[in-house]
Amino acid sequence: MRVETIIVGPLATNCHIAACEETGEALIIDPGGDPEEIARAVERLGVRPVLVVLTHGHSDHMAAAAETARRYGAEVAMHPDDGETLARSIADAPLWGLGSPAPVTIGRELRAGDKVRFGRQEATVLHTPGHTRGGICLALDGAVFAGDTLFARSIGRTDFFGGDMETIIESIRRELLALPDETVVYTGHGPATTIGEERRENPFVAGGFV
Repeated sequence: MRVETIIVGPLATNCHIAACEETGEALIIDPGGDPEEIARAVERLGVRPVLVVLTHGHSDHMAAAAETARRYGAEVAMHPDDGETLARSIADAPLWGLGSPAPVTIGRELRAGDKVRFGRQEATVLHTPGHTRGGICLALDGAVFAGDTLFARSIGRTDFFGGDMETIIESIRRELLALPDETVVYTGHGPATTIGEERRENPFVAGGFV
């Protein structure tokens, strides 16, 4: 698998392009703005997006979803529990400097345990509520796309609609810390990290919250 990360939008969101190196099929994960930058990256990589995945419904992760999906004839996929979050986020987007995102049609609902295939790659959906009710991560062999659930030395905020501190801590403990230490964590903001690093050094994990 090849991963290209593009920083998009005014909140510096990580949009990840995950591609099967054998077939060129790719996922676009969290297109939170700058659709032309995303398109240029797709062209540079020479890949074919087959699905747009939203790890959650916040505007800084979906602002370019409708345009990106339309450009490539791909569906948008998200957990159904984030429908209200998505609707609120579209309405609130101007407050975050994200303009007025086009409404997003969710063509595929992703639930815990679902498989997302692109080329010869297969990701497993982990339901990780806490930042939002329908937050998800995508786990593959050796990597996880964690959205805003887990960051390098931090975790996602829980003071927005649908957020809950106890719930996000439980999600991290149950789903993410169950992964091998060498698993690379591609985060929704900031640098990538590993499960082992966060187990040892993240104050919300190593400090006893988990």
